[in-house]
Amino acid sequence: MGRRRWGHSGVEALKIVFLLTRADVVGGVQVHVRDLCSALLADGHLPTVLVGGTGPFTDELGNKRVPTISLRHLRRPLRFPIRPVRDGLALREIGHALRRLNPDIVSTHSAKAGWLGRIAAHRLGIPVLFTAHGWAFTQGVAPLAAAVYRVAERAVGTLPAHVITVSDFDRELAIRQRVVAPDRMVTVHNGVCDVPDSLRASPGVDPPELISVARFERQKDQPTLLRALAHLHDQPWSLTLVGEGPKLAEGRKLAHSLGLSDRVAFIGARYDVAECLARAQVFALASRWEGLPRSIIEAMRAGLPAVATDVGGVREAVSEGETGYLAPRGDEHSMGERLRQLIEDPALRASMGQRARVRYEEGFTFARMYERTLALYHAVLGES
Repeated sequence: MGRRRWGHSGVEALKIVFLLTRADVVGGVQVHVRDLCSALLADGHLPTVLVGGTGPFTDELGNKRVPTISLRHLRRPLRFPIRPVRDGLALREIGHALRRLNPDIVSTHSAKAGWLGRIAAHRLGIPVLFTAHGWAFTQGVAPLAAAVYRVAERAVGTLPAHVITVSDFDRELAIRQRVVAPDRMVTVHNGVCDVPDSLRASPGVDPPELISVARFERQKDQPTLLRALAHLHDQPWSLTLVGEGPKLAEGRKLAHSLGLSDRVAFIGARYDVAECLARAQVFALASRWEGLPRSIIEAMRAGLPAVATDVGGVREAVSEGETGYLAPRGDEHSMGERLRQLIEDPALRASMGQRARVRYEEGFTFARMYERTLALYHAVLGES
């Protein structure tokens, strides 16, 4: 499995296979892989993406000229995490693809792809990494599902694979749960590409527009955000909800029942998220659990203060009282009071937004994440 050619930066090019489960959505995991592949291609490396099915994600990869192979049997479980027959077929399918591609290294993403990809790569003697975009056994996940995910991660955690966690919170959680040995885990915070100055927000503008960017799924808990805002009828605000998903109709119904229909805009999935953020004054996210949400980093990039639930690695991005506020999971009253503080004080919004932008520049740029990730690829190959 030798390297194939020289990259543009003067180092040997890497042949890398990325493996993830879902092509039917373009969420944080998909954007992470897409942007890494684009940067690797630009540097002369050779990425290929293996992904379950087809959809908006494979369309985006095609637009970026990233080689893609759709897998028939790799699917996200709808209820129980493990499906022995289908997972066995997916494992065989992944193994066949890896034999054909003969990569230098395999980079797996999402829980299901992480399990199967590590097993398949280990069988073939290919160096492999798993990026945990938030552990599926973290607090906030349904207890039964969390228990199954924990057992599965412990099983594959014995394989000689390295793990990237996107937050220190997740690294420490994996150590406490004895999922992966500490010396095989490293934190690489998520990073996002910068935008032109014209896409910087003006958080001091009144009346403030609040924005949340998240799929309508149980994890993102838009109902808590809507209920928090229902306590603020006396304040001048509007809310834009970006995203779609299985809980969208439920969100619309709740907004209507709370008397918020004239204040809340449901605008669906968008490809102009940076433009939407630039028009807003406050970012809000009410997640039940997270790794390190890219949406918060995108808000920081725009120069927006954030109000978010204190879950996962969120506090590693949102500095309490400096770049925004943190609220307990599911606590609509706390979230409402923190939103009220920002809605009532345009000068506070402006100062917090400015500090959020500086925090983005110092720790959450795409270039920083890319350099650290590429260095880890080389380190893993050096060990092998």
